[in-house]
Amino acid sequence: RRASTDVEALLWQKLRANQLGVSFRRQHPSGRYVLDVYCPALRLAIELDGGQHATAEGIAHDAKRQMWLTKNGVTVLRFWNSDVTANLSGVLETVAARATELKAAGTTPTRRWRADLPLSGGGSDPSKR
Repeated sequence: RRASTDVEALLWQKLRANQLGVSFRRQHPSGRYVLDVYCPALRLAIELDGGQHATAEGIAHDAKRQMWLTKNGVTVLRFWNSDVTANLSGVLETVAARATELKAAGTTPTRRWRADLPLSGGGSDPSKR
């Protein structure tokens, strides 16, 4: 999915360009999932949930996704869309605190855990352009 929701765009404006001291990517593919926002250096995903995540089907899907991400060494922070729109500073404080914890714990990417979470952009090979 290429287009961000308004809420994703709002959060992205505050996370892009290392504003919290770490680099994030938006719409990052991970296995069969696409993460809303992802920091490869810390293996930290930020997921923004709208109303569809409150349904029985959404809850089941999120649980399955969460299990897969955790199994693959990814820490996930989830926020409701309303959290971002009503309390953006609180969301950013939570993200910054978790990033600081992960940095202090020495979280670094490893190939063994990251076969489907590429360290770099994942675009085409520049030599083949």
